[in-house]
Amino acid sequence: MDSPIPDIRRSLLPLSWLYGFGVAFRNKLFDAKILKQHKFDIPIICVGNITVGGTGKTPHIEYLISLLSSRYKVAVLSRGYKRKSKGFRIVDVDSKPKDVGDEPLQIKQKFPDTLVVVDKNRKNAIEKIQSIDIEERPGVILMDDGFQHRYVTPSLSILLVDSNRPVYEDKLLPAGYLREPLKGKDRANIVIVTKCSRDMQPIDFRIYENGLDMFPYQDLYFTTFDYGNITPVFPEIQPEILESDDLRKKHVFLVTGIASPQPLTEKLELKTYNLYPRFFPDHHYFKEEEIEQIDVEMNALDVDDDDKIIVTTEKDAVRFRALPFLKEEFKKKLYYIPIEVVFLEKDEKESFNKKINKHVRSYQTNSRLSKK
Repeated sequence: MDSPIPDIRRSLLPLSWLYGFGVAFRNKLFDAKILKQHKFDIPIICVGNITVGGTGKTPHIEYLISLLSSRYKVAVLSRGYKRKSKGFRIVDVDSKPKDVGDEPLQIKQKFPDTLVVVDKNRKNAIEKIQSIDIEERPGVILMDDGFQHRYVTPSLSILLVDSNRPVYEDKLLPAGYLREPLKGKDRANIVIVTKCSRDMQPIDFRIYENGLDMFPYQDLYFTTFDYGNITPVFPEIQPEILESDDLRKKHVFLVTGIASPQPLTEKLELKTYNLYPRFFPDHHYFKEEEIEQIDVEMNALDVDDDDKIIVTTEKDAVRFRALPFLKEEFKKKLYYIPIEVVFLEKDEKESFNKKINKHVRSYQTNSRLSKK
């Protein structure tokens, strides 16, 4: 059964039908090979979604880096969403988020040995990656948010869907959140239902399985997030790492610019009685007056300064570090909570890891054989 949608979105359904016609027509042009797709002799694993908003792409990319980097040189390719620069760029650990995007910079800072590049033209970027000297050339490319970028044919497609927003109950833009008709999910080799509750019951799994209506060639997995210790954004000023139980007596100002802040909000509500959330749009670049307003609200609290902290996400922390106007007292109070992907079932993790490793190994072997 379709979920009810607000009247204002219902009024947008005619626009959704027009949008859906356009996207479906574009996909048919690719399927009919009228629009050309480019295939490369390197394993390219696409991680994407068919909805707008956060589904956890960056943590899943990071999971794949951790899985593969002990055996292969890994490259991450992103368009660098909301960056101010254009064209092909290699991301350095000291790059500015406005030049390369916050998520690519987060990945580079966490995995400094991984090649991270940004380019809206994925084909152009892959060709440049393949022109790197053979000794330094990556053996596998992770293509971030490339599910709709059909000019490049990935060797493996991983589709992420948010458990809190079932795609089979959604509508096309602008009435809903779908970027393309639900049929687009059929291009995926692997579908991962993300942000799952840890207490999901067998009936919940069956609901998703039935709703997604997948083909035999597709594999389905379920993941959630593990939250790490509360980590200072500026460790050179405030080196103390806090555990989640340390928040019990703290007054916590949650400041985020992400698509889906609700899971983190619910997590913190279990850890503190005093939570003051401030939500900004996804990838938001904080302005000086916004920081000053948060500072005013904190100072208005009649509690000891040591009992007041600011908590943000790992992605937001990347943008906070680049702000030139932050005062030292604000920096001392600023923490982030790292997250990592966890499979709900141990056997699912083993199955997924085995499938990814086997794909990269066999694809590389087949590519070498085809050149002989």
